[in-house]
Amino acid sequence: MSYDTYYKTEKLFGEPYPELMDFFANYHAKGKVLDLGCGQGRDALAIAKLGYEVLGIDSSKVGIQQMLTAAEKERLKVKGQVSDIYKFDNFQNFDFVLFDSMFHFQKRDKEKETALIKRTIKNIRTGCIVIFCVQDTAYKIKVLNSTIDFENKLERLVDKKFKYIYKDNQNDHDSMTNYRMVIVRK
Repeated sequence: MSYDTYYKTEKLFGEPYPELMDFFANYHAKGKVLDLGCGQGRDALAIAKLGYEVLGIDSSKVGIQQMLTAAEKERLKVKGQVSDIYKFDNFQNFDFVLFDSMFHFQKRDKEKETALIKRTIKNIRTGCIVIFCVQDTAYKIKVLNSTIDFENKLERLVDKKFKYIYKDNQNDHDSMTNYRMVIVRK
């Protein structure tokens, strides 16, 4: 089942992580953000409200359309592209690359996901910042760290643990997940 079906529910994944928004709100320079796997634009829209220019890429036509409709209503500098993030290769124009909840490192996807991280880091320009938000499990953090540490030229800016509480008001369901935000600069 594609995300187009899931995205019939507005704001499927809730609000942006406060820790992620704090980083963008307090970063000294605004710039261009590439949000790979942007979904419905949860992060892209919030980041654009802070004064950034955002390109969101996702395979879901429904998600991209929802993001663009919201951006147009609020006159935000957000563009969207329906595309396979694993084929994207134009990293040079961005100051930030965001991967929020994109990586699970399951056996069937681990090689593809780690290859995308390495390719992204290889192809971004010097000074570009890459932000990862992943579930904080020992395995996922180990894979993420070993993947980004292949490139010794990266400066670690943030390695922060936080808890995310998701509230699904439609189904009267709450859940809490441990997350980790790792931010590096080339």
